[in-house]
Amino acid sequence: MSRIGNNPVAIPEGVTVDINENVVTVKGKLGELTQNFDSVEIKVEDGNVLVTRSSDSKDQKAKHGLYRSLMQNMVDGVSKGWTKELELVGVGYRANNQGQKLELSLGFYHNIVLNLAPEVKVETTSEKGKNPTIKLTSHDKKLVGQIAAKIRAFRKPEPYKGKGIKFVGEQLRRKAGKSA
Repeated sequence: MSRIGNNPVAIPEGVTVDINENVVTVKGKLGELTQNFDSVEIKVEDGNVLVTRSSDSKDQKAKHGLYRSLMQNMVDGVSKGWTKELELVGVGYRANNQGQKLELSLGFYHNIVLNLAPEVKVETTSEKGKNPTIKLTSHDKKLVGQIAAKIRAFRKPEPYKGKGIKFVGEQLRRKAGKSA
């Protein structure tokens, strides 16, 4: 029995949920998200979204909690939004943006230019004495996570000095260097 799947998803003010066969559309002040749901039944009752399964088959049990979590993420995204922050640790590592174009200088012989989706807002900050940071915000949690992972993959943090791109607040496992 899925404990997460049994919890109702509360719909805040200003958010509408439309169900058309297997497609659920959630609209809010920050945008609109659609998701295709199969093998579960979704109903809106008393300002809550309920996700139920018709049988106890292995497939439906597996998807019950997943689809409820996806519904919660959609509702939270269109009402509050999602944010990921990345930090560039290393000498000479820089990031700046011009609209939806993010330019990264990560120690390669060329700069990396990344064109971002229009749904994602990017903001870069560089203060003297602090590491440069990149802040990604959007109403789509999946999209923000994918873009943040793609940026991080250009230069993952290494375990000896900690240089690279890391999430703000991420704890790295550090290794000891050579022992003389």
